Amino acid sequence: MPKDKFFKVIENRTHPGEKLVDTHCSYCGMQCGMKLRVDTSTNRIIGVEPRYDWPVTLGKMCPKGVTAYQQTNHDDRLLKPLIRDDRSLRGTKMGFREATWEEAYGLIVRKFQELQSGFGKDSLSVFSGVSMTNEKCYLTGKFARVALQTRYIDYNGRFCMSSAAAGFMRTFGVDRGSTLPWTDLHETDCLFIAGSNTAECHPTSMFRVWEVQNRGGYLIVADPRETPIARRADVHLDLRPGTDLALANCMVNLLIQGGYADREFVEKHTNGFDAMLEVVKQFTPEYTSEITGVAPEKLIRAAEIYGKAPNAVVMFARGIEQQHKGVDNVSAYTNMSLVTGKIGRPKSGVATFTGQGNGQGGREHGQKADALPGYRKIANPKHVEEVCKVWGITPEEMPQPGVSAYEMFGLMQDKTIRGLYLLCSNPAVSAPNLNEVRAALMNLDFMVCCDMFLSESAEFADVVLPTVTWSEDEGTVTNLEGRVIKINKAQEPLGESKPDWEIQVELAERLGRGQYFRHLKTARDINDEFRLASKGGYADYYGATWEKIEEQQGVFWPCRDEADPGTPHMFLDKKFYHPDGKALLCALPYRPPAEEPCGDYPLRLTTGRVVYHYLSGNQTRRIPFLRDMCPEPFVEVHPETAKRYGIAHEEMVRVRTRRGEAEFKVKITEAIRRDTVFVPYHFGHEKSVNLLTIAALDPTSKMPEFKACAAEIEKLTAAPAAQAQEPIKEVIQT
Repeated sequence: MPKDKFFKVIENRTHPGEKLVDTHCSYCGMQCGMKLRVDTSTNRIIGVEPRYDWPVTLGKMCPKGVTAYQQTNHDDRLLKPLIRDDRSLRGTKMGFREATWEEAYGLIVRKFQELQSGFGKDSLSVFSGVSMTNEKCYLTGKFARVALQTRYIDYNGRFCMSSAAAGFMRTFGVDRGSTLPWTDLHETDCLFIAGSNTAECHPTSMFRVWEVQNRGGYLIVADPRETPIARRADVHLDLRPGTDLALANCMVNLLIQGGYADREFVEKHTNGFDAMLEVVKQFTPEYTSEITGVAPEKLIRAAEIYGKAPNAVVMFARGIEQQHKGVDNVSAYTNMSLVTGKIGRPKSGVATFTGQGNGQGGREHGQKADALPGYRKIANPKHVEEVCKVWGITPEEMPQPGVSAYEMFGLMQDKTIRGLYLLCSNPAVSAPNLNEVRAALMNLDFMVCCDMFLSESAEFADVVLPTVTWSEDEGTVTNLEGRVIKINKAQEPLGESKPDWEIQVELAERLGRGQYFRHLKTARDINDEFRLASKGGYADYYGATWEKIEEQQGVFWPCRDEADPGTPHMFLDKKFYHPDGKALLCALPYRPPAEEPCGDYPLRLTTGRVVYHYLSGNQTRRIPFLRDMCPEPFVEVHPETAKRYGIAHEEMVRVRTRRGEAEFKVKITEAIRRDTVFVPYHFGHEKSVNLLTIAALDPTSKMPEFKACAAEIEKLTAAPAAQAQEPIKEVIQT
């Protein structure tokens, strides 16, 4: 693609006393290229410039990206360790005092050792995140299992990418979020996008989406809301929240019945066709319409467009994944590409929009409850032996698999887990059923939180350790394509803040496990070790050296050695990662949402993002422009639904579910279904929609069902007599 097709090349110029540092954004999986502008006289980042040479985004940046640099020198930054002496103030911002690193380390080590001496190694836990570099993610897994010697470690990707990961593993035998590079997308003939508000959540992808249509290609969007991308779609499949599995099964049935199946591809390269066919054949357009609410003619048209397209890409995000059947949803949509043979070649395949900056790499190198570096499994003795050789421990010393993120909170409630080491995550906002989660955090005997800001979760901690922002350290991350890229240091750490990896190395020394960590003196040292630990695994990074990343503008894994350029396109040889080299077509009977509307809760509540905020909002809610553009959460309500409740635009209402209640300002819009309400999840304390969400877990991925639960709206002020109505007791349908 000629670069001048999408932009005019502009040379970034520096002024005297300034330098530009090539790096990438700190937020979503797009990892947009940027240059941080640094005042060399003060060692301060003062601005940002786009990187027009970055092939994925070609100079594009979103509102979060252009303001990301403002978090580094923000007034709210934590600059010294904090210790809370009065535990009665836990759960608040009060009661902390500044301390030295030695005092904080001493207290942590003493408390951790007391708990493990009294209650066993597994009385401690680690809860981490994937907005960190691969090096930090890798070391966190090693820290939990080697320094703390606990089985209980999991991460916030459990609430984000776990269903996609498990679905890909089941279908392909390997989990890479995209089977093709993003630079192929604008050249395909059809994009089928399910459960992604792309224009707000991954806006720097949109120029490629629009180019598909500009070239005469088609866009199909499956989403309960008429999002900006849905408004431009050739077909908008406006399904009820939580019914994606029925819709995907219908698409596969129609593709087969319409003669669009690639029988030769299916025969040679897949297993499971007959069993899958037996399940999907009942999903006629009429039957599927009864479940999903989507008109039969829309379903037929969508299948026809996808089926006739010479090349097509199925794409999805949290809308289909954050369900108690999210893994089945992923495999069901992936069935579309396998049945038609539109995979394993350029311009066709499957891709997922990654929510967190290192959502791909962060799940590959040992933070998951059952995983080890290179996407190895603790349950596999050979995998354990391979990693133990790198770590210098025996297989007998490797802890057994733990439990998933949400399940850890249950173990905190019953005192199986008594201590928590929390980093790069804010579960007091981001976890479902927050009343239970907050109670679990309060029940801990001792909690440590590592963060750059005093987050809502840090308010429950006994010790808070100040960490650096992404621009004060270096390392690699893996973007949504599976491309390993380099984050470069632009500023020295502010105050006494330290990188998470340095904190872990220093704590390991004090815990008496320093011999396994003290050789790791730089991020580069950790990179060398984690590449070695990944060698031979499913996610093999061994050949992705920092030098090669710079030379090639990123390296796609697997990259097995120095001569290997990497793998931009997966399965070009039509060989999948299952032992027989075939992909699995999954037979997936429909299951409804865990909680359906009823007389007391007649609405469907779903959640998601807005363009101005990221995850729990711990970073973005502090940036003035982003905060001003979206200062508080809101509840989207259809005009007809609002009329039935007698509520007006911008009126405050109470939204209730079986788990809790919260008050939000009403946003009346025709972009939402009549039976559905939507609330963004970036806000904390009593403004968090996760006070309401249900913790029904996918049996495979343990993903909670954030996207669908039964809800009710309660008017806070008395309606005028002319508008007064009886409370709505029947289920609202469209």
